[in-house]
Amino acid sequence: MSRLTGAGEQRGVEVIDEQGDTVPMPAVEQPVPDAPRPGELRPDEFRPDELRPAEPKPSPFTGAIVKKVAIGLAVCLVAGASYAGLRQIADAPADPNAPVGASDPQTSTSPDDEAAAGVQRATDGGAVLQAMADAVKSKSRSDFLDTIDPRSTVFKTSARTIYANLEQLPLGTFQFRYVSDDIGALTPDRTAELGGTASWLAQVEVSWQLVGYDVKPARAILPVTFVTRDGKTYAASFSERFVAGQRRPVWTLGALDVAKGDRSLVISLKSEAQARAYVTVADRAVTAVSKVWGKAWPQKVVVYLPAKQSQMEGVLGAAPNTYTQIAAVTMAELDQPQSGAPVRIVANPKLFEELGKQGRRIVLTHETTHVASTATASPVPLWLAEGFADYVAFTAVPVQDESAAKELFKVVRGGKVPAALPDTNAFAASSADLSQAYESAWLACRLIAEREGQAQLVKFYRAVHASKSTAGLADEFKSILGMTEQEFVVEWQKYLKRLAGA
Repeated sequence: MSRLTGAGEQRGVEVIDEQGDTVPMPAVEQPVPDAPRPGELRPDEFRPDELRPAEPKPSPFTGAIVKKVAIGLAVCLVAGASYAGLRQIADAPADPNAPVGASDPQTSTSPDDEAAAGVQRATDGGAVLQAMADAVKSKSRSDFLDTIDPRSTVFKTSARTIYANLEQLPLGTFQFRYVSDDIGALTPDRTAELGGTASWLAQVEVSWQLVGYDVKPARAILPVTFVTRDGKTYAASFSERFVAGQRRPVWTLGALDVAKGDRSLVISLKSEAQARAYVTVADRAVTAVSKVWGKAWPQKVVVYLPAKQSQMEGVLGAAPNTYTQIAAVTMAELDQPQSGAPVRIVANPKLFEELGKQGRRIVLTHETTHVASTATASPVPLWLAEGFADYVAFTAVPVQDESAAKELFKVVRGGKVPAALPDTNAFAASSADLSQAYESAWLACRLIAEREGQAQLVKFYRAVHASKSTAGLADEFKSILGMTEQEFVVEWQKYLKRLAGA
């Protein structure tokens, strides 16, 4: 909860499961939980020689939903309002009945011929990707543009912007890996437009690591269109047939401006001035969080500032208009959030600007708390994750209780004291009691700090986060706070009545 005086607002959590206009896509390899995989999700290095076709596997876009956890901050369109909430974004499965373009032209070929053609496509496409990655590493703009189809004029322009963006980022690792392809994914019209002797759509894994900020590289899947003409293969698009739920790297969405602070890296799709302005706010947020959480975390944050709503949704892999009431989201920049994953704070351009200076400080401090506490990969209940983040934010930027807990106090004064700590459903975007859930969570954490001390609140959070037991929360209530959850709720109810004057 990060509300300012006189501001009405709401914050929320939801699981998105939108079908949209999806199409079946080729298989994309998924990480094995206990085994290394190339790139950033596992503790290993991505090797350039792994530019090879993948073994066919069920597509994550046509199979089970892959959940991506993000911390969201929802606000009403009221000046000075801001709130944050843990969000789970689910990759939408593709519609198996959706058209995929031309019918399979290989029906008369043998399996061996099809396999050989697939290997050739992977070899040709992989060579293009390797040349592209090498050009980025060697900082050769001309070599990079040589990999782009000369007849794809629109993409040629985009490629120039992409290269300029990558040049500005403090890249350590930058890799492509050809995963799979589908020669039937392009429509007949698109195939005719491309021309050449062959054209196809491939799923390509891209990984990149920001030096000084990322422990492991970020990862995303790009749909890359290839075309072969005059004996040479080129990249012709990075945006063909994105499936609902596919995230887009920020450096593919438009021209970037980058500003570096002592503790932050701000990447803006709007202007250099905006990037520089938010560096100071982000640096202060890191300092404020460390005063409460401690310094045993990297003490660095990466903030994305999209210029428009659609860019925010692209970075998050969200359906259109998903985040119209969300001021900022903390997300792990990969499909399966885990400890050590690269985490980004992504702002909603319109709402973030409307918050004002104090509101932006509260929001960034709240979101930075999620970064420090690895909330995107934490088993802590939402009331603790959100309540603790609000506690840290309001410790840094004090706000009067009457304003910060306005909705909760209203119902308490009406005789409706919450019967229990807010559960996961209470934080859903559709919840009628959303504001009350966040206010309740914040005051629960503040009560712990007032009764036991701030250090004990932090200890309690860390213990619940680290617990491997299904009874971890109950155990830590007893061992650290010296009471059961039920006993704490009774004390919390009395606390709410006293604060509300009920």
